[in-house]
Amino acid sequence: MTKANELFDLSGKTALITGGSRGLGLQIAEVLGDNGARLVISSRKETDLQDAKAHLEARGISVDYIVADNRKDDDLVALSDQSIAKLGRVDILVNNAGATWGSPAVDHAMEAWDKLMDLNVRSVFRLSQLIARDSMIPNGNGRILNLASIAGLKGNKGIVAYNTSKAAVVNLTRALAHEWGEHGITVNALAPGMFESKMTAGTLDALGRENVAAQNPLGRIGGSEDLKGAALLYCSDAGSMINGTTLAIDGGLTAI
Repeated sequence: MTKANELFDLSGKTALITGGSRGLGLQIAEVLGDNGARLVISSRKETDLQDAKAHLEARGISVDYIVADNRKDDDLVALSDQSIAKLGRVDILVNNAGATWGSPAVDHAMEAWDKLMDLNVRSVFRLSQLIARDSMIPNGNGRILNLASIAGLKGNKGIVAYNTSKAAVVNLTRALAHEWGEHGITVNALAPGMFESKMTAGTLDALGRENVAAQNPLGRIGGSEDLKGAALLYCSDAGSMINGTTLAIDGGLTAI
């Protein structure tokens, strides 16, 4: 009988995590690294990556970083190539890098729309394509974890481009899962609700943290440990038969 700790063990595995220097990406980097994976993290800002690297190494995690702007195709190609070179192969890809934009639909700037579609959708597909083609398919296995959002499961007011981009991630996840399953690759997504992060700080400040928490069935906002269990499940052997799913991590908000 396989023990639970063996199912979740990532010793000998490698992982690339975009947007891995802070927030949800750093939380996922912690849990994958704590369970044995060697990491490459990426983001646009080298100072953030240096801080994250020091933080992760202090936990005993083997980690390197690559500076990349995921809106630029050349950067994505370089990120894929350099990650494979540094790690030998990429067993796990976490597509976390993303952005949001608040605006009434009637006034939404097309430049902002294009920015979100490029970063939240196009880059997720492009990097997945590159890593699958050059590492996962040749090796006959892989785990891809996309970060969607509960905004992609409902029509929240005032963030139409973000809603749309994250809904696209949900269906992209299904499509890639269907196409790449034959290669031993699973593709799944997490759909977080409201978590404390730099991206949500402005919204939480405006709405009030207590007010936001009060609307949640669990009565709280997502914290620094709340994404880890699901991420580890999807990225480990424990989730080897889970493919094409999107799991809401929202305290039950989408259930009401």
